[in-house]
Amino acid sequence: MNKLDLCKKAIDATTYSYSPYSNCKVGAALLTKSGKVYTGCNIENASFSATICAERVAFSKAVSEGEKDFEAIAVVGKIDNNIKVFTPCGVCRQVMTEFCDGDFKIFVVTGENSFNEYTLSQLLPNSFALKEK
Repeated sequence: MNKLDLCKKAIDATTYSYSPYSNCKVGAALLTKSGKVYTGCNIENASFSATICAERVAFSKAVSEGEKDFEAIAVVGKIDNNIKVFTPCGVCRQVMTEFCDGDFKIFVVTGENSFNEYTLSQLLPNSFALKEK
């Protein structure tokens, strides 16, 4: 799957966002090394700490189905149907560290046909991990 197609799947995932409190829709599309894509959207809760980010939804879906080898993730945020640039939060970066090497690709959508590309090491240098990768 090419990078732009993965970004478009993340944009499509915003459709399912449950975000009545922030009105900020976030979508993610996680690519496994086997080529399968798992999508996720943010799911808010009145008790804000119970909110789960789109990235963690995608990882949870994949891991719960036996996937543990990942290649890339695309992330997009929308406010009032306009794409806003959002990088993964710190908790999501830490979850990525649990399953991914430092060269794991993160595509941050900046427009309908554009994105910035990062590695996990760039977004979370000196990460905390208990296991060797």
